[in-house]
Amino acid sequence: MFSFKILIAAAAFVCVSARHILLEDETNYYLLPIEDLEDVEPSEDLVPIRTGRMRRQVQGSVTAKSDGTSGANVRIPLAGGDQNALSAIGSVNFNKDLKMIGQTAGLELDNIKGHSLMLTHSKLPGADRITAAGNVNLFHNDNHNFDANAFAARTMPNAAQAPAFNTYGAGAEYMFKNKVGADVNIVRTPHFDQTDYSAGGKLNLFRGRDSSLDFNAGLVKTVSPYIPKSSWEPNLGFTFKKWF
Repeated sequence: MFSFKILIAAAAFVCVSARHILLEDETNYYLLPIEDLEDVEPSEDLVPIRTGRMRRQVQGSVTAKSDGTSGANVRIPLAGGDQNALSAIGSVNFNKDLKMIGQTAGLELDNIKGHSLMLTHSKLPGADRITAAGNVNLFHNDNHNFDANAFAARTMPNAAQAPAFNTYGAGAEYMFKNKVGADVNIVRTPHFDQTDYSAGGKLNLFRGRDSSLDFNAGLVKTVSPYIPKSSWEPNLGFTFKKWF
């Protein structure tokens, strides 16, 4: 009886643009129009879950790195529809002595296809920074996800005699089954004739309905005429995420 209702619900969804909800039990996922929920027998094993690749939930994360630095991030949904979601975002960063060395606040617009735009304002030691960033999903299926991203930032030192300067960056990220991933990034600051390179990998150690734990490992390198010798330095860390 329940399977028959699922077929009817699926047909209705294809024929009309009805609002819908995705339900999950122990073995499968079911797509039902909201108006048909009253016909579904209640079950403790049947719960609603989210669709698409954008989350409309409060999300928090904590990152700890091998150099002793750490950070915390939060995302709070503000508004959204079937295709897009607008969220308030914020973060704080700490040095190895747990002294705050930066704080950021802004807005992020996410699309169900994996695209996003972000505008933030950061308070750094001795400076303010405005950053505009974007992410474009280039490919996605059940196993693979490939994104490209870019940003432009304007840093304004607090000292009157220090000029403002720009920083630009771009990168790419690949994920396999939300389990194993890799990314590469390049950041350029013309004012200091400085280029930063990074390459890394990510391994998901745990993923539940409302939390996940990732291990991150990579290499970073800074090239500048003001740095006579530069080499690739390791960068390791863990990131824990929680959805509410």
